[in-house]
Amino acid sequence: MNTQNFSIEDVKRMDLVEYLEKLGYKPDKIRNNDYWYLSPLREEKTASFKVNRRINRWFDFGIGEGGSVVDFGIKYFNLTVGQFLNTFKNDNFQHLQPASSLYRGDLTSSTKEDEKSKIKIVDARSINSPILSLYLKRRGIDLEVARKFCSEVDFQLYNKQHTAIGFKNDTGGYELRNAYFKGSSSPKFTTLIVHNKDYNNLSVFEGFFNFLSHQTLNQQQNISEKLPQSQMDFLVLNSLSFFEMSRSLMERHNSVNLYLDRDKAGLSQTQQALKLSKKYQDCSEVYKGFKDYNDLLMNKPIKQQQEKRLGKRL
Repeated sequence: MNTQNFSIEDVKRMDLVEYLEKLGYKPDKIRNNDYWYLSPLREEKTASFKVNRRINRWFDFGIGEGGSVVDFGIKYFNLTVGQFLNTFKNDNFQHLQPASSLYRGDLTSSTKEDEKSKIKIVDARSINSPILSLYLKRRGIDLEVARKFCSEVDFQLYNKQHTAIGFKNDTGGYELRNAYFKGSSSPKFTTLIVHNKDYNNLSVFEGFFNFLSHQTLNQQQNISEKLPQSQMDFLVLNSLSFFEMSRSLMERHNSVNLYLDRDKAGLSQTQQALKLSKKYQDCSEVYKGFKDYNDLLMNKPIKQQQEKRLGKRL
């Protein structure tokens, strides 16, 4: 299958289970043809996102929506159908095979979301909410670091107003997080933070909480030679699917430090990049034994992190 010319029907034939695995999601349980996941579309503790592999369709019981790979993709990434299809260009999806049995019945799913289900940004300001400050503390993030790069954002969803930590991307959309919600406003895109214009060094993070974790650690311990230095440029992908699209930006830099998640998808993408050029470096060993940077920050005291990851300087 030519990845340069993916049609909507080509993508719909992709195995949803394999596609979710590519994104880093594994089933919580399997019952015959039903694969149950913790929903990729929201925060939850009990798996209520089902993929029926026989008909190659998903359904999220928490929001009452479902459909094909395309329906999932445009909702997960907050993209139009055309934009979602473009994410497959130059990407390595060759291993994803068409589902063995396609649904031929009357199941349909609209590719246009109901207006009330779209996230609408109402206001953005400096972070002052005690609830959000506590959430950041529980995630190990320094409040002043978060205030430097994020905002306190009010948004509407299903005609109700909510407040979350918002991390703005380069097209005006926000990644939104609080203790009960994980989502993003449209359009979804990457975030580039430039400290120098000489394209010398770039550090790449998969999600913004990993970037904030780096900033917090760098502020609290300044002896690290392995952590990215403050004069570097930073790229937050906001989704691993944007890696290939961002390659041209990465290639303009002399060196690229990769701080991707240490799950199957992140490690696979890192290994692919290392084969492309010597300028790519896998720096994720800083948090080896943990899923990602934030997992390290949340589970190890700063002193232990310093001693175990970096070694004592005599």
